[in-house]
Amino acid sequence: MKKLIVVALALLVGTLSFAQKNELKTAEKAIKSGNYADAKSAIQSAESLIGAADDKMKAKFYFLKGKAFYATGSVSNEDVGKAIESFDKAKSIEASAGKLKYTEDINKIKSDMLSSILTKAQTDLQNKEYMKSSANFEQAYKMSPSDTLYLYYAASTAVTAQDYVVSLKHYENLRDLGYNGEGYQYYAMNKATGQEELFDSNLLRDAAVTSGEYIVPKDKKTASKYAEIVKNIALIHLSNGDNEKALDAMKVARDQNPDDLGLLISEANVQLKMGNQARFKELMEEATTKDPDNAELQYNLGVIAAEGGETEAARSYYEKAIALDPSYADAYNNMAVLILGTESDIVEEMNSLGTSSADNKRYDELRAKRTNIYETAIPFLETALKLKPNSINAAQTLMNIYSATSQTDKFKAMKAKLEELQAGEN
Repeated sequence: MKKLIVVALALLVGTLSFAQKNELKTAEKAIKSGNYADAKSAIQSAESLIGAADDKMKAKFYFLKGKAFYATGSVSNEDVGKAIESFDKAKSIEASAGKLKYTEDINKIKSDMLSSILTKAQTDLQNKEYMKSSANFEQAYKMSPSDTLYLYYAASTAVTAQDYVVSLKHYENLRDLGYNGEGYQYYAMNKATGQEELFDSNLLRDAAVTSGEYIVPKDKKTASKYAEIVKNIALIHLSNGDNEKALDAMKVARDQNPDDLGLLISEANVQLKMGNQARFKELMEEATTKDPDNAELQYNLGVIAAEGGETEAARSYYEKAIALDPSYADAYNNMAVLILGTESDIVEEMNSLGTSSADNKRYDELRAKRTNIYETAIPFLETALKLKPNSINAAQTLMNIYSATSQTDKFKAMKAKLEELQAGEN
């Protein structure tokens, strides 16, 4: 009786082995003919039997499963994920067994897959299909976990799509991984076009230069993105109404990196978002002591001072911003706004005057003051428009001032420019 049971088991194992091989042959044949639906069907039939197979057959099964689900590449992210998982299992089995029959082919397929996925991610981004782009960048990261930049792109495109659940997941993952984005970007100039182009790696860039088609190779250091990542985590918590989580995220990051100016500014922005202007100002003033030559910090302090009615302080901050960066268009514009803001009291008094000789005399005095305000503001507005030639607001304000100060020729020229700018917007 015992012998009969052993024989029966042996027959069963033989039958299972035959069935496995038969289904895998069917799948292999279907893949070669491009019939991926039949291949997937055969793979699914073999799946329940594969647990009893040896390593050789398991490796083949997962290799074929990967090929069946990846098909020609134009498949869903879910199928791509199954393909990647299957290929990784096949490689793992071969590595353990010490026989690498499929590993080389898998590496080549995965390289092609990664290139295809990144192309789709870029295309989706250009077409403003941000969540599709995010999903593809996430898939690329899963294929190549050492390339955390792909996860960063997945997070930032999800933010653009305003999917804060997905973006928060990715940003927190990046933070926990210690990703900061520091590194180098590799550029070279295309001899045919004269344009500088970015390469995915220094090896590709150097190969392009060696080919003679590119010249002037440059390595450009990329700034840390850690502060941006933590700031975005905090801002997402804020948008969800979780103010405490937002502040906790900033506190942990700043405790770990007390001298990080980027984090200091990020916390200031979070405080401003929460409406804590006093704390924002404190942090920005602390930032200026750490980086006194930063024009943007001075400008931001000017904005807060102006909003708080501290006109002289705002003027001083804007002047410092301009001195540090003479090309800071917004600082010139805000200086003009600050100057023109003093006009309202004068206009109010002018409108309240009567028709007596004393009132007429006072009216002329006030009109001269208003003209002086306009003339003081004009150079700042003209510089702002020169630096930002498409600024409709600056052009509109200048046109009105030229009219009020009887500068007819300048008024006509600015009116024509304004009409041109407005036509360009339509």
